[in-house]
Amino acid sequence: MEKTLRKYFALFALPGILCFILAFLIPMVMGIYLSFCDFTNVTNAKWVGIDNYIKSFAIDNGQFVKSLWLTTQFTIVTVITINVFSFSLALMLTRGIKGTNVFRTIFFMPNLIGGIVLGWIWQVIINGVLVKYGQTIVSDARFGFWGLVVLMNWQNVGYMMVIYVAAIQNVSTDMLEAAAIDGANGFTTLFKIIIPSVMPSITICLFMTVTNGFKLFDQNLALTAGAPAKQTELLALNIYNTFYGRNGFEGVGQARAVVFTIIVAVIALVQLRLTRSKEVEN
Repeated sequence: MEKTLRKYFALFALPGILCFILAFLIPMVMGIYLSFCDFTNVTNAKWVGIDNYIKSFAIDNGQFVKSLWLTTQFTIVTVITINVFSFSLALMLTRGIKGTNVFRTIFFMPNLIGGIVLGWIWQVIINGVLVKYGQTIVSDARFGFWGLVVLMNWQNVGYMMVIYVAAIQNVSTDMLEAAAIDGANGFTTLFKIIIPSVMPSITICLFMTVTNGFKLFDQNLALTAGAPAKQTELLALNIYNTFYGRNGFEGVGQARAVVFTIIVAVIALVQLRLTRSKEVEN
């Protein structure tokens, strides 16, 4: 059986490899090439070197850097809040309380709703509250920022909670019982046994929340569209507006997309390395 599997491995892997090459590798290479070109479509690309990269940081009064800084702040806040809330919920829902499956389903359901729909829903909710004070979500950049934070938490907490629940349920009961016999309190048990035991899940959830925070687009477009005055324009929306919003700036938008990809990849790899080192230690 094993010999047969090895014989046909390449055949079974071929569809996946072709999809990867056609849907990811080739577009990525073309995108990198086009970032060094002036173009309106892929057939009239003209090589301009690093001009697009220079313009990326020079035009729009440095809006690209402002969006990058705003996205970094947003990602830091959402990574902390999503993981703290989801882990706390997972702890509560693994106590053997009746009806926990219902609560897990309720918390998970927002993750099934599309980003554009979520943005519209929360825009209606937040504006419904702010209208009592003569404000809207685009009246002040702080409203838009924290509205995005709330939306992101509402959408992702349930999904991360499911991962944490599965991890906590697999923590060794022998270790927990031994800790209880030794007189360890809840705080000690949490930080000395439970958290080290679920570090692989923490690695996964941190990776997902970091990348989701940096590449957030549709929720940002639907909730604030960058208003007021681009003060809530996250990086993905900035790239979209550069590429599609202004004629002749397609190359600049593509260059910003390449920079964006590199930034996200580097941050994600650093985070994976740091958290995985904790897994090895424990």
